[in-house]
Amino acid sequence: MATRLATVRTSSRPQVTPGQAPAEWWRSAVVYQVYLRSFADGNGDGIGDLAGLRSRLPYLSWLGVDALWINPHYPSGGADGGYDIVDYRAVDPDYGDVADLEALVSDARRLGLRVVLDVVPNHSSDQHPWFRAALADPDCAEAGRYHFAPPSEEPPNNWQSLFGGPAWSRTPDGRWYLHLFAPAQPDLNWRDPAVAEDFDRTLRFWLDRGVSGFRVDVAYGLFKDAGLRDNPGSYSPTLFGHGPEQAMTWNQPEVHDVWRRWRSICDEYPDTMLVGEVCLADLEQVALYSRPDEMHQSFSFRLLKSPWDTAAFADGVQSALDAFGAVGAPVSWVLGNHDKDRQVTRFGGGALGTARARAAALLVLSLPGSPYLYAGDELGLPQAVVPDEAKLDPIFHRSGGARAGRDGCRVPMPWNDTDGVGFSPDGAADPWLPIPAEWDRYAVSRQTRDGASMLTLYRRALALRAAHPALGSAEATVSTSGDVLTVRCTGADETVRCVLNMGTETVLVPNPGSVLLASSTHVRSSAGSVALPPDTAVWLTED
Repeated sequence: MATRLATVRTSSRPQVTPGQAPAEWWRSAVVYQVYLRSFADGNGDGIGDLAGLRSRLPYLSWLGVDALWINPHYPSGGADGGYDIVDYRAVDPDYGDVADLEALVSDARRLGLRVVLDVVPNHSSDQHPWFRAALADPDCAEAGRYHFAPPSEEPPNNWQSLFGGPAWSRTPDGRWYLHLFAPAQPDLNWRDPAVAEDFDRTLRFWLDRGVSGFRVDVAYGLFKDAGLRDNPGSYSPTLFGHGPEQAMTWNQPEVHDVWRRWRSICDEYPDTMLVGEVCLADLEQVALYSRPDEMHQSFSFRLLKSPWDTAAFADGVQSALDAFGAVGAPVSWVLGNHDKDRQVTRFGGGALGTARARAAALLVLSLPGSPYLYAGDELGLPQAVVPDEAKLDPIFHRSGGARAGRDGCRVPMPWNDTDGVGFSPDGAADPWLPIPAEWDRYAVSRQTRDGASMLTLYRRALALRAAHPALGSAEATVSTSGDVLTVRCTGADETVRCVLNMGTETVLVPNPGSVLLASSTHVRSSAGSVALPPDTAVWLTED
C-alpha cells in the first residue's frame, strides 16, 4: 500500500503564487536533490521517471522542503548517469516527455515547490549531432565546437580524465579529442560562439516552461588553456578540490563571462536562480562564482569532504561564511549528493554513523544559507553494496575495479516496507540498480510511523527552521570548546544555538532557554543545563 501523506505544508514560508513570489527565495531555501532514475518509477519499468516523481510531490511538500533539483532528465548516451547529453532541449523517453516536465512544474508550484533543473555545459555525449558531424567531417563547423588535435603518436599533453586514464582519445581517422570525464563525454569548446548561443536557447527553452533555475554541472570547467599546455602536476586533487596542479584545465578566467551572460538571462525571468558545482580547493575562488553579477550560489563542499572532527567542521562552517560573505552571497551547504558515499557510511556506519548523520543534519539546517539535501539522506540510508556485475558507473569500469564508483549512493528509494519497497507501482519490475533486501527497514511508510526515526527528525527540523527565522537566515558565530562545536544564530527577535558534541564523552551545555530539538532521545535537560551525549546535536533558544 502506498504511504498516505498530508499535502498541507507545515512551513510558515510564503507559498509560491503567481505575482507574489518572495524576493530572493534562494538565499535560505532548502533544496531537495532528486536522482530521477532512482526516486520513483511511475510506469513499472524499473526506472524512476517524471510521472513517478510527480506522484511523490506531496511527500516533498509534507517533508517541508522549498525546491527540488532534478539530476539530468535529457536524452543521453547512457555513459555517465545522464551527464552525457544528446539533446539539451528534450526529455529522455525513459523519463517521459516535455509535457510531463511541464505538468511536474505546474503541480510543484501548486504545492509551494520550485523546480531546478541540472544543466551540463562542459561536455556533451559523443552521440550528440555536433560530435557525430565532427567525426564525419574534420572541416565542418561542428568540429570547432569540440577540442580536436591532429594525429600524432602521443596525446597532445599530460591532461588526465577525472574518471581515470588520459583525457584524450583517438577518433577513427587518428585525431585526438578531449574528454575530462569519460571518452563518451567530449568536452565542448566554449571559445566557439556557437556553443554559447546554443546554451542561451537551452536556458530560455526551460525557463519558458516555468522552471526556477539550474544547477550547473562542472561550472569551474568549460574553458581550457588555449595553448593546451601541460598541467604543472599530475592529477591529484586535494581533499577539497582542484588546485594549481590542474591550472590548465580548470578555473580559467574566461569562464566568469559565461556566468554573467547566464545571469543576465535569468534576470529576464523573475524568481529564478543558478547554483554552480565548483570543485576548487580554494574556497575564496569558489565564492567568486557567486558574485552579484554571476551565479546566485556555488556549492560549498567542505562539510561533505570533512572528517568527523570538531576543528574540521568548525573550519568548514567558518571558512564558507567568510568566503561567501565577502561577495554578498549565501552559502549553499552540502552534506550528501549523487557523487559521494552516503553520510551514514562516511560517518562510521551502523548506529554510530546514523547518530552522527542525525547530528550533522541539525547543524546544517541551522546554518544561514541554503542547505541541499540528497534524496534518501532523510531516511538515513547507508551506502548500498552493489555487486560488481551490476555496477554501471564509468569510474568503476575505467579504474579496472580499483575505485568502487558511485552506484552505491544511487540505489532506488525505499517507499513501502513491502516487496519491492514501493519503488515501482506493482513491485514486480527489477529496478535499474538492485535494492538491498533489508532496505524495507528504511522505508518512508515505516519511518512515518516512528516518532524517533530519521525522517521524523528531518520533518521536525524543517518545520522549526521555517517557524524560527534565526535558523537559516540569521547572523551566525562559530565557536569550539574541546570536542563541542557551537553555532550561535542571532535573528532580529530570537537567538538559537546549535550545539554539536563530536567527542566521546557526555558534556554539560549551559541552557538559559529551552530545547527546540535534539538529534537523540538521550539528551537530558535540567535547570540551567543540558547533558549532551557524544555524536549528538541540540537546538537551544536563549530566553
